Amino acid sequence: MNPSPEPAASAPRPPANADEALAMARAEFQPLLPDGTPAPLHVQEFDLGYLVYAVFPRHEDTTAPPTLGGSHVVVSKTTGKLGYVPNFPPETAIETYRRHYAPDA
Repeated sequence: MNPSPEPAASAPRPPANADEALAMARAEFQPLLPDGTPAPLHVQEFDLGYLVYAVFPRHEDTTAPPTLGGSHVVVSKTTGKLGYVPNFPPETAIETYRRHYAPDA
C-alpha cells in the first residue's frame, strides 16, 4: 500500500489589512533583541504592500559600532508573497522593493 502524498502547501493570499500582513510576516520573520527576546515589529502600508520591520533600541554605549545587516519583509498586497529588502530606513526599503519586486508584485 502506498502512503498518501503530502498535501500541497496552499498558495499565499493577499493580506486584507496591516494586521494580516503582520501575522503573515511573523511566520517567517522573527528578529531578536540582543537579550534574545523577540523584537517589536512595526508595519508601514504603501501602495504595493506592507513593510514589516523591527525597531531596535539605541545602544547605551554611544561609542559602540552600529549593528549591521538584517532585513525587512514586505508582504505584497496583490499576491501575499513575502519579499526581503535590506535593513534600510523605511522609505529607502520601500523604494528598493519597488525597484526589485514591483514587476512581480
